Amino acid sequence: MNILIDNKSGLPIYDQIYTQIKNQIISGSLKENEMLPSIRGLAKDLRISFITTKRAYEELEKDGFIYTIQAKGCYVAPKNTELLREENLKKIEEHLEQIVQLAAACNLSKEEILEMVNFSLEEQI
Repeated sequence: MNILIDNKSGLPIYDQIYTQIKNQIISGSLKENEMLPSIRGLAKDLRISFITTKRAYEELEKDGFIYTIQAKGCYVAPKNTELLREENLKKIEEHLEQIVQLAAACNLSKEEILEMVNFSLEEQI
């Protein structure tokens, strides 16, 4: 597992850890039931407080990405297809918002945007 902390990003460190682990789970880099580093071990590796790491792990567990076995550690939760679908839908919505903004800046019509989308879809199929 690879986690990089950017002190200049403005995002809280626990959020950076949360996001990076979540993305690795969604992408499949971290496999179902794979053991994560211990909270203290990850904190030591990243040279941060274990409380920060603990908060990231708690958020990941709350959101269903990991589970904890008492006295054994934290593991990647089996993929919840609905949870993954929601995550991907959020990403699509974000990209669509960017597309709409760029299209407006270029004075593209709705028809031109749809034509571009249809062309992209045809290339994928």
